[in-house]
Amino acid sequence: MKSLLLTSDEKQEIERQLNELIQSVNCSDEGKGKIRKAFDFANNAHMGIRRKMGEPYIFHPLAVASIVLHEMNLDENAICAALLHDVVEDTDTTVSDIRYSFGDKIAEMVDGLTKIEGVFDKSKQAVNFKKILMTINTDVSTIMIKIADRLHNMRTLDPMSERKQFQIASETLVFFAPLAERLGLYSIKIELEDLCLKYYEPEKYAEIKNRIGQKELESESFIQIFEEPIIKRLHEAEIEFHISSRFKSVYSIWRKMQKKNIPFEEVFDLFAIRIVFKPKEGVPERTQCWAIYSLITEIYRSKLDRLRDWVGTPKANGYEALHCTLMASQGQWMEVQIRTERMDEVAEKGIAVHWKYKEKNLDDWLQKIRDSITHTDESDAEEFVTDIIETFVPEIYVYTPKGEEVLLPKGATVLDFAYYIHSEIGNRAIAGKVNYKLVPLNHVLTTTDQVEIITTKNQKPQKEWLNYATTMKAKSLIKTALKSQIKEHSKKGKEIIDQKLNESGIQPNSRTYRKLIEAYRQNNKEELFSNVGAGLIDLVDFNKILRENTPMKWVQYLGIQLGIGSKPRRRPAQQVGKIDTKQTYLLKEDNNLLYKIAECCNPIPGDEIIAFIDDFSTSVMVHKKKCAEATRFAAQHAEKIVSAKWSTHKILSFLAVLAIRGVDRVGLLKDLTEIITTQLNVNIRKLELASHDGIFEGFIELYVHDLEDLKTLINKVQNIRGVEEVKRVEK
Repeated sequence: MKSLLLTSDEKQEIERQLNELIQSVNCSDEGKGKIRKAFDFANNAHMGIRRKMGEPYIFHPLAVASIVLHEMNLDENAICAALLHDVVEDTDTTVSDIRYSFGDKIAEMVDGLTKIEGVFDKSKQAVNFKKILMTINTDVSTIMIKIADRLHNMRTLDPMSERKQFQIASETLVFFAPLAERLGLYSIKIELEDLCLKYYEPEKYAEIKNRIGQKELESESFIQIFEEPIIKRLHEAEIEFHISSRFKSVYSIWRKMQKKNIPFEEVFDLFAIRIVFKPKEGVPERTQCWAIYSLITEIYRSKLDRLRDWVGTPKANGYEALHCTLMASQGQWMEVQIRTERMDEVAEKGIAVHWKYKEKNLDDWLQKIRDSITHTDESDAEEFVTDIIETFVPEIYVYTPKGEEVLLPKGATVLDFAYYIHSEIGNRAIAGKVNYKLVPLNHVLTTTDQVEIITTKNQKPQKEWLNYATTMKAKSLIKTALKSQIKEHSKKGKEIIDQKLNESGIQPNSRTYRKLIEAYRQNNKEELFSNVGAGLIDLVDFNKILRENTPMKWVQYLGIQLGIGSKPRRRPAQQVGKIDTKQTYLLKEDNNLLYKIAECCNPIPGDEIIAFIDDFSTSVMVHKKKCAEATRFAAQHAEKIVSAKWSTHKILSFLAVLAIRGVDRVGLLKDLTEIITTQLNVNIRKLELASHDGIFEGFIELYVHDLEDLKTLINKVQNIRGVEEVKRVEK
């Protein structure tokens, strides 16, 4: 931030935006006066401070307040809190100052929006996310202001460093976009996702956006032809309505391309038609939605497996609509959404208009979070945030033996149901009956299942239950029950390890523990101690592990190095100092930096990458920039992000996986291996091919120097007779 005086143009623009904000608010003169007072307070606090993009800082709180008003429909208290949201965090102002000037309500909101400083032992992001979520206990408006703050930050992210862009985009994609969706803020959720993609894969984002623009022009006449008979039929039925079309978002198209591994041309459901009608009094809205469905399916054939009745069973965030997919006369499937005006308002504004219509589903979700907060260990912020995010998934409806309806997340198990009913029922559960059939506790439930829990007094929660409990409430209660036992195991395990180290004459230190953590495949010291104390780790090879060099799998600097067409070689590890997260590191072959390739995405030189330091700050884990695991980790561990770039690699080799399919023929396998191993001199690690009905498909795992080598190989294999498709995948 820079400190500069305002220009006359900037003063005029600030006053214009403030006047526009105040004039747009539907509140009393007293409320408007309070907004003016909040602006003056914030303006004085941020006076002379500029953002990285060069504009006066006050433009940011003004923009957040505008989003809160125009895109969320919140009241004057929320607008005041939006204007003041950064003053405690970024200036000498205290929460007490806010309380003195604006009262408890606004002070509590500003406090909820202020990050917690000095958190180092756990993820700072997780602690701050938890603080935001805790405000649900008093006022959900605080969370909405935070989403507005994040939206404006994403809109103005260009001046930030690449590392900061990745961090903020990761937090947004993992936490804020799903939270916006859960609160029914669909337009904001879509914009957040699109902006994340803009910084993850700018070239792909620009390409898809350009292709959408072209398709919109091409589809204009097609949509008009499709709509005409529908419009005519609805007018004949004397229904008041308006009809519109919308394209899928850039992010949703990109995600479908990634998930199905298809090009843009093969994404068929690019746009949808929306029918919004004014319901007639005295007739249930659901009945009228189905009546319109009946009218339009007399014109076009419906694809029944794509029918979604969100009217009969609304989503947990209050979303209601009837979705169907119809076959157009031109032979193309078209999605049609049918909503009343009320449903459309809830869909567009979400929680902002929720209380206007007194929807019940969203209240249920908010209450679940409030209940979970009371069951969660205050110190365990990271697990709390992870569990909260899991509540963003779709829901299912199941029933108790007495026919009472229970709402659970999709993928919930019998154990989740048991803990939903009562903590003691969950703690003593041994099995369940689903639709009168005996099933284990890890049985996954589906909508309309009727569930009964079988218990016994001798049962106690087991550690493995955490593997198939999916709800936050169940996990929290299991962890609480296991907590004292885990502490006891950890203490015992540390004593066992320290005693063995003492007997061997080895000093316990971070390097020693790291060897043991890696050798026994544990995530950290606490997990190592606990599992040793519980007797789950056999220390029979303890001394051997400590005498030898750490058995690394890290291809780059300790493990087997596979050159193209060469025999494996070994290179001794080199000592390195602490890694500085503020630097950009070049990943070379001469081992000036120890780095490990993430198995979840297997990046190779030439891929866009991001790296994270380990717990000892002596090495880094390298991921593809678009890797989902990297995104999740960055969202909660921004302090571990390291900027890294590839250097030229012509000695070391990296694992890549190809999916291949085509028409089978005699000699195809011989031709395939001949080109890869003989012509290109590439080592094949694994080859899996299967043939059925004249079609073959499978995977090839091989080692290449970099992305260019891989592209050359793919082009060569693509030209083999019978090969229809070759593409890189993450297996």
